[in-house]
Amino acid sequence: MVVLSDIHGVLPALEAVLAEPAAQEAELIVLTGDIAAGPLPVQTLDRLVGLGDRVLWVRGNADRELVALAGGGETSIPDPIAPWAAAQLRPDQVTLLAELPHPVTRHLDGFGDVLFCHGSPRDDDEVVLVDTRLERWDEALSTVDESVATVVCGHTHMPFVRLAFGRLVVNPGSVGMPYGRPGAHWALLDNGTVQLRRTTFDYNAACAEIEATSGYPDAAAWADYFIRARAMDDEVIKAFGPRDGRTPSGP
Repeated sequence: MVVLSDIHGVLPALEAVLAEPAAQEAELIVLTGDIAAGPLPVQTLDRLVGLGDRVLWVRGNADRELVALAGGGETSIPDPIAPWAAAQLRPDQVTLLAELPHPVTRHLDGFGDVLFCHGSPRDDDEVVLVDTRLERWDEALSTVDESVATVVCGHTHMPFVRLAFGRLVVNPGSVGMPYGRPGAHWALLDNGTVQLRRTTFDYNAACAEIEATSGYPDAAAWADYFIRARAMDDEVIKAFGPRDGRTPSGP
């Protein structure tokens, strides 16, 4: 099984991952949210819908907020591309995003019951990081059934695998908006093992494609910043840190 998170409408990065042998052979591709809020939202959703029943969709906070924006509401997403992306969506795509579940639990050989979510099992916008203190992890996982031994999340765009109170927690990182280093980050879960994967591709060509085809006024600058991963992981952890309840001096 392949897990993709935080694609954010970056079709060239998605295509690079889907071209991987493991993705082509996977019986199931799980999307752990934030699928379309980016420069190519319509094309990205159409590509994923075209994969049919191989795809298991899970809602992210940005998917929920795109639906709100498309209906005339407001958003807390700081990236100004979100209102533009929402305006591009067809009605059937808005309906698709509006109906996405969160969280979703599936049985997987070698893992047992696996819970897929975006931020945390209880909140698609909750921030938990690789170095979040265990007390906070206990809170974030408080709604998870005892039968679930593995939780797969997304949201923070940085890959990690860690234990929290005996549960394995996996974040595949971001396909379209990676922090720390460029490349499309994803995960492979197979027979009880987890592999964090990173697919490299032609970043210059991807930026050029987005600039030429997106229609978003600031597409060139957006693509340069996110596809080339200008935001470093240490900077992002410091920025996200207050949202996991840590003190200014540490976790």
